[in-house]
Amino acid sequence: MGFFSFTQEIAIDLGTANTIIVNEGKIVVDAPSVVALDRRTEKVLAVGEQARLMDGKTPEDIRTIRPLRDGVIADFYAAEQMIRGMIKMINFKNRWFSPPLRIVICIPSGSTEVEIRAVRDSAEHAGGRDVYMIYEPMAAAIGIGVDVEAPEGNMIVDIGGGTTEIAVISLGGIVSNRSIRIAGDELTEDIVEYMRRQHNMKVGERTGESIKINVGSALTSLEDPPDDFVVHGPNQMTALPMEVPISYQEIAHCLDKSISKMEAAILSALEQTPPELYADIVHNGIYLTGGGALMRGLDKRFSDKINIPFHVAEDPLHAVAKGTGIALKNIDRYKFLIK
Repeated sequence: MGFFSFTQEIAIDLGTANTIIVNEGKIVVDAPSVVALDRRTEKVLAVGEQARLMDGKTPEDIRTIRPLRDGVIADFYAAEQMIRGMIKMINFKNRWFSPPLRIVICIPSGSTEVEIRAVRDSAEHAGGRDVYMIYEPMAAAIGIGVDVEAPEGNMIVDIGGGTTEIAVISLGGIVSNRSIRIAGDELTEDIVEYMRRQHNMKVGERTGESIKINVGSALTSLEDPPDDFVVHGPNQMTALPMEVPISYQEIAHCLDKSISKMEAAILSALEQTPPELYADIVHNGIYLTGGGALMRGLDKRFSDKINIPFHVAEDPLHAVAKGTGIALKNIDRYKFLIK
């Protein structure tokens, strides 16, 4: 181990909405996947939460970028700068020099070779000496404590910002999977579009996200309903200020179509599952992870529709990052999962 004594090991959950970094088993960075750049010099002005606060409020010479779209890198330079900036946020024990980094990054299970290469290159340019990849549903399963090496079927539905990953896992491999680009961002877009169409109000992505967090629901009747959320914004036609209270029932109707597509994708993955594993899944239930798992009533809606119990993971937002961290810590044990 002497040779690696200076090497720092970090696990990165590079998400469309949030990036989480784990170092020595602890979450050391949990920040929005946003970077702010100077348009003229391409210099980094802010990363993470600071950049998110600038989003939608910048003057002409500053641009805020979300480098990932639909779970994959859309802007190579911005992604590299963002990873670099977030690595700088970590307080490594030895601050005299930048240590060589061994990095494990999780990627969507439907990634193409080109997309995987883009993630690897960005991590290498940001200072990674050894860069490994692990598929998101596999990392999520490890993170919530599923024994991925056991000869039984477990199904994971990981609803992130850009993609929903659905995978059946058995014997350390993915038996059947679906990766669809309907996830948190798509639901936010549905809300923005609904506000424009139904209330004639112009709202931005951040307001759409706030509505989703405060009154987002998958069912029109909840046992513990949230209070109405008051939205302020300009009228589309007159540009005069408006104030509209939004109920969770409205949002449930507005998100219905996208959630139905998620249900169809889950059924499609179940269709491809061998019967023996299918029986295990019915017995064990299906695990929901990712930020989307926090949507009110989503587990109940899926359970009623598919007739299999859905369990929301204990800490759905951090399940993938934790699993990536565990895989990094036990890299020899999980070597077969890592690309």
